[in-house]
Amino acid sequence: MTEKKKIIVLTGAGISAESGIKTFRDSDGLWENHHVQDVATPEAWKKDKELVTRFYNQRRSQLTEVKPNAGHLGLVELEEYFDVTIITQNVDDLHERAGSTKIIHLHGELTKVRSSINPDLVFDWGYKEVKIGDMCEDGSQLRPHIVWFGEAVPKMGEATLIARKSDIFILIGSSMVVYPAAGLITEVHNNQPKYIIDPQKPAINLDKMTTFIAEPATIGVPKLIKELKEKYI
Repeated sequence: MTEKKKIIVLTGAGISAESGIKTFRDSDGLWENHHVQDVATPEAWKKDKELVTRFYNQRRSQLTEVKPNAGHLGLVELEEYFDVTIITQNVDDLHERAGSTKIIHLHGELTKVRSSINPDLVFDWGYKEVKIGDMCEDGSQLRPHIVWFGEAVPKMGEATLIARKSDIFILIGSSMVVYPAAGLITEVHNNQPKYIIDPQKPAINLDKMTTFIAEPATIGVPKLIKELKEKYI
């Protein structure tokens, strides 16, 4: 039996936006009517833990009102034919709920919380509220398991190594302006096929091995699946 080709998929906010999850880049730097620096930085946490906690409680609750879309579900279908790893910039759980089996969350996960002094103490939390006074076993207030602006991206090294081993690289719904995630496409070998699915062309130079599909994920992913099956299966 022929070994399955390795597909690495980098997903950004665009794929989740089609399920109804708002992104701050679509609203002039505001995320659900909040300035990013007020809810998504270590300084914001130090300044107003109640505001930050309330904000992420609302985002967590919002997950119960949305569902995976055709873009998420299409990536699950790809696993029938390819060895698929999803590297996502998104903090929602839509890839998991769709049924994808190998997922790396670069920027954290809304359904998890962690110690505010030890980033290695991480707990599954689901969709429940976090309250001020909910303490970790080390005595610190539980904080969102989110990589905020100004913090290191712990899984970036793992994601980089995986991207280098890809046979096919797919980028879906990312503006490619948030680093270091935006640099992942440069880790892919020049002779490997790359596909970009987004209504707008990202701010990068496309080489001859890159195919741009100017569609939202719900349309572009099914199109690409058909092409990949015809070409490689």
